[in-house]
Amino acid sequence: MLIDSHCHLDRLKAAPDHVSMQTIMNNAKAQGVDYLLCVNVRQQGFEQMREKVAQFDNVFLSSGVHPLDVKEGLDVAQIRRFATDPKVVAIGETGLDYFYADETKQLQQQCFEQQIALAVEVNKPLIVHTRDAREDTIAMLKNGQADKVAGVLHCFTETWEMAKAAIDLGFYISVSGIVTFKNAGDLRSVIRKVPKDRLLVETDSPYLAPVPHRGQENQPAYVKDVAEFVAELRGEKYQDLADYTSENFFTLFKDAAKLVGR
Repeated sequence: MLIDSHCHLDRLKAAPDHVSMQTIMNNAKAQGVDYLLCVNVRQQGFEQMREKVAQFDNVFLSSGVHPLDVKEGLDVAQIRRFATDPKVVAIGETGLDYFYADETKQLQQQCFEQQIALAVEVNKPLIVHTRDAREDTIAMLKNGQADKVAGVLHCFTETWEMAKAAIDLGFYISVSGIVTFKNAGDLRSVIRKVPKDRLLVETDSPYLAPVPHRGQENQPAYVKDVAEFVAELRGEKYQDLADYTSENFFTLFKDAAKLVGR
């Protein structure tokens, strides 16, 4: 078993010449990808996202707003309402991004704080995006008592010190295709250190396709390329890594485990 712990199926191209969602799912299954977590990023995008993947029982959902999509704040009540959907297993993608939007720092912090509080309220883990905001991200997770529900720092690209601080809060570290890029030496050093019981793998598709698919639209099937690379990087067998990252997924996302009878 292998799980793509973070993808955006609703953002795959919908052009007539592009492969269908069913083909995307078939491709994933052919690579041993049994489950996927489709992550919400826009307040008004949740229902469209849910509709696009409704026919697939192996796709879980999240409810939340990305820090680069918090233009006018949040409707927390609506996110809470979306979170009551049985397939919603997490709150997010939320967090802080000072690299692309330092000018909205205060609004990002407000929205992150609200979503941390909501996650604690509804007892669902957080999916966290963080870039160039190491100290604030960890401080806000601590202050918001996010350790009560834990979560994941997805598509991780930061330092070992930040990873360790998150792990100490009960969080997981998820690695994407970025780890396969030529200039990702520092990240590879971090991923070697992450404990087995705190590691997840993802695609973040349709973005960040791993080697050897660079330049293509990413898709969940390519999480196998990520997992194979990470297993070799860590000196582990591929199947062992696939097994323990899948177990980690269901340990973190307890509602997903219940849905599949684990």
